[in-house]
Amino acid sequence: MRFLRIGVVLAAAVVLLWLFGFGGMADLSRWANGQQRETQNALAQGLRAVRAGEAGAWATLMGLCAAYGFFHAVGPGHGKLVIGGYGAAARVTAWRLSGLALASSLAQAMAAILLVGAGALVLGWSRTQMTDAADKILAPASYIAIALVGAWLLIRGARRAYSTVAVHSHDHAHAHSIDADGNCETCGHAHAPTVEQVEAVTSWRDAAAIVFSIAIRPCTGAVFLLILCFALGIPWAGIAGALVMGLGTASVTILVAIAAVSARTSVLSGFSGEGTVRAMALIEVVAGGLIALVATALALPLL
Repeated sequence: MRFLRIGVVLAAAVVLLWLFGFGGMADLSRWANGQQRETQNALAQGLRAVRAGEAGAWATLMGLCAAYGFFHAVGPGHGKLVIGGYGAAARVTAWRLSGLALASSLAQAMAAILLVGAGALVLGWSRTQMTDAADKILAPASYIAIALVGAWLLIRGARRAYSTVAVHSHDHAHAHSIDADGNCETCGHAHAPTVEQVEAVTSWRDAAAIVFSIAIRPCTGAVFLLILCFALGIPWAGIAGALVMGLGTASVTILVAIAAVSARTSVLSGFSGEGTVRAMALIEVVAGGLIALVATALALPLL
């Protein structure tokens, strides 16, 4: 088990070194963008086939939508930043984080549906107005929301780290014995949060903040698809396609979620008791700071 943990950490280090040290991120981004362009061209042909009522056109279109969502998620994106950072910072299970990744991707698709539906049917916006709303208003709003999530993680981790230091100093000053529930037998109060209490902070409010910060900015491909479908008179094809794109995006963000949880579990396995709480606090501070820094850097050029 020890060698497995070391292998996981080394593998993660190698991947990060390739991505950020040897231009791997740029290569990956170019490949993903090229695949997106090819899939987008195929989508236009698929839409014409659906409008003409050709056999198998719906299945082909949905397959192309799933592929587009996958390629879109492979490149650099804010969804992976939040899901990966939160998975590393919070003691959340892989199942729960995977569900959060799926919900975020589908919520992002719903945001695109609402934007284009309201723009086309209620406000009478043109294609340019809808894409401008997505890129110039909703994109910076999403990055700001993500930066706030990162700042909250940083502050929460710092408070947790401070509480453990205060408890450690208190324990040195007073010889108190702790019972099985983590309460002091001398003064009767808890000197530090237990691991179970730390896990409990990953509440629905965290989930809502993460889903909201990701979903504010609709997927550009979904907006493009919906605009074409509304113009061609086949809006249901666009709505279904946008949701399938969300599933394609989720296939990548779920992998990121599993990887983040696995990496965090491997790191924390070397600690126990109070050491685990301290390690989690440090990871939360670092992850929150990185999320806030990257999101702010993405938002500033758009403001």
